[in-house]
Amino acid sequence: MAQCTAPVEGHRTASGAANCPACRGGRSYYRTPSYYSPPPVRYGGGDGTSHGGGGSSGGGRTTSRRTRSGGTATYTPTEERTFEPLARQAEAVARTHPDRRDIFLCHAWDDRQGAAKELCDLLVSYGATVWFSEYDVGLGKSLLTEIDKGLRSSRAGIVLVTPAMLKTLEAATGIASKELAALLATDRVIPVAHGATFDDLRDVSPLLGARSGLTTGEALSLDEAAKKVAAAAAAEGGD
Repeated sequence: MAQCTAPVEGHRTASGAANCPACRGGRSYYRTPSYYSPPPVRYGGGDGTSHGGGGSSGGGRTTSRRTRSGGTATYTPTEERTFEPLARQAEAVARTHPDRRDIFLCHAWDDRQGAAKELCDLLVSYGATVWFSEYDVGLGKSLLTEIDKGLRSSRAGIVLVTPAMLKTLEAATGIASKELAALLATDRVIPVAHGATFDDLRDVSPLLGARSGLTTGEALSLDEAAKKVAAAAAAEGGD
């Protein structure tokens, strides 16, 4: 059999193959190797989900879960990959510790009367039980002691990522940084970016920015984000 010249001279042109004694008949014995290129990592996708750990929204069947208030939250395939572990964990913890709160809300001090309160009230409206410092730390109580109790008595945590939270994390000071350190030690934390992006978050907290979560905006309101979180934490089942 004639020797193929592709490994030496290449077959990048039709004349190259025509001049090869092994391949001039229209059949080539040399094949260019194939390389697998993984899909690019997408962050802050148009479906409202931020893929901190990689992946893409893609196609596929949506899933849904019920909230305790009677509503239904629908999840894209990417969102389902984010929330399924939380729902599974919530169901497991509920069996052994039924009195625990669904969610610990970690937020910046400056958001306590604004976005954090709004999110907490939305979660409660969908039937979730929430530990929120503005409601759960009474006068004269030690804030750190009460936060420690709140972290211990909650099934999962969400971190409200706002411009104020980014400043707190960048300074690495304040109560929110201590809360975040405790939450990151578990697999039960989901960031919700509101008025901020996951690119911003990764600049100040790569560990939290690597977690999958939600980004509010035109494609996803804070109300809808709260419904998705509340339904997953409720462990009421889905389709």
